[in-house]
Amino acid sequence: MEERGETELISIPATPRVSTPEILTPSGQRSPRAASKEGKSWTPTSFISPRFLSPIGTPMKRVLINMKGYLEEVGHLTKLNPQDAWLPITESRNGNAHYAAFHNLNAGVGFQALVLPVAFAYLGWSWGILSLTIAYCWQLYTLWILVQLHEAVPGKRYNRYVELAQAAFGERLGVWLALFPTVYLSAGRTATALILIGGETMKLFFQIVCGPTCTSNPLTTVEWYLVFTSLSIVLSQLPNLNSIAGLSLIGAVTAITYSTMVWVLSVSQQRPPSISYEPLSLASSSSLFLALNALGIVAFSFRGHNLALEIQATMPSTFKHPARVPMWKGAKVAYFFIAMCLFPIAIGGFWAYGNQMPPGGILTALYAFHSHDISRGILALAFLLVVFNCLSSFQIYSMPAFDSFEAGYTSRTNRPCSIWVRSGFRVFYGFVSFFIGVALPFLSSLAGLLGGLTLPVTFAYPCFMWVLIKQPTKYSFNWYFNWILGWLGVGFSLAFSIGGIWSIVNDGLKLKFFKPN
Repeated sequence: MEERGETELISIPATPRVSTPEILTPSGQRSPRAASKEGKSWTPTSFISPRFLSPIGTPMKRVLINMKGYLEEVGHLTKLNPQDAWLPITESRNGNAHYAAFHNLNAGVGFQALVLPVAFAYLGWSWGILSLTIAYCWQLYTLWILVQLHEAVPGKRYNRYVELAQAAFGERLGVWLALFPTVYLSAGRTATALILIGGETMKLFFQIVCGPTCTSNPLTTVEWYLVFTSLSIVLSQLPNLNSIAGLSLIGAVTAITYSTMVWVLSVSQQRPPSISYEPLSLASSSSLFLALNALGIVAFSFRGHNLALEIQATMPSTFKHPARVPMWKGAKVAYFFIAMCLFPIAIGGFWAYGNQMPPGGILTALYAFHSHDISRGILALAFLLVVFNCLSSFQIYSMPAFDSFEAGYTSRTNRPCSIWVRSGFRVFYGFVSFFIGVALPFLSSLAGLLGGLTLPVTFAYPCFMWVLIKQPTKYSFNWYFNWILGWLGVGFSLAFSIGGIWSIVNDGLKLKFFKPN
């Protein structure tokens, strides 16, 4: 009786759900725990089974059952490394499905969507709609893969795309494959392109508001770039990814609004004379390369996969309530609205302008063909919404670069960044992007090439990661399907990159968003 009373005293009460800590930080990865021979992954409570409990008396059984519930509520038995609590992506863990929807929508819709009608001008109706539909379904599947792989191994959360690539491809190869396209190319290229487009749009907004009789001395294009960069740096002082949820909401709302405005205004106006919907015909060799470049533009319009794991890392997670559930809910809502933006812009823009579509996209066409038919107030509002969206997108796409800077600092000093160090990193990043944009003002014309270079991040790598980490049965449908999709993505990446390079060298398709005066 005495032993029974003592045994009952050690029953563990239910504990509220808390965030799941991680095993290690970006500076020190550890390979996932191998699955058992039966193919089932090990969990801290897997040994507490009915078969295990059957020979044990009722009091001890109650203790172990309570312990099992406690462990499942608390979450993964992992070692908490304090460095993750110092970094912008993992500093805050109070995200939810609403935040996921805001971030995914802000990251998924942007200026890339506005050049989709240019791709249709070279592909035509059939191939344009088919390629856009296939790309949308393909990237939605790979997004689902990333959401599932975020916690593919019990006790470990892959908080960054590079971490997951290292787990799948190995430490060194994973860095080589993922770090350049996700952090340097996607973040740096996107930030620079956003500065160019935001500054040029601000200049046009000023011209529209000021009117033709304006007597003020306007700023030059480079000075408008500097104004946009300064505003972006001020907003970038928000400390972590969850703290910019409000900006992501603004970016999502403005993206939906200006996307809808642009295609509705375009289809409501009279179409240009001598419009045609036949794909632009050139010499046989030229048409092939231009078609590849156009497919690269379609691939370039889908972005945000390099941020999926980072967004999911801002959510709490336990065994019973994994972070993949709210993340996928938010992603489904976001990508529904993304489809409602991309498809009408592509189809409506091509219907309104056909082969007369200028290289800058639908917004440039609207300004060129209908600036005298539409009121200045509506045009000014459309341009202002583009500026707001660019400012919001700059923050979320720059966050992986901020995280990389601070991870290097904290791993060397073993202490969190002070507010001055953090601000210094972000000011430095903003002005480096500004100087790159000034030195390479044609960067926003490289949509096809950049779409080809970054295509594996969205369309290929997730399929390979699924096979290497989940290890489906060899030669099964799942195994074949993901290997084929992955290698198709790599092949398309090479082909689209060649098409993009050819179009730049031959000046066949210059995608300047606006031509500065």
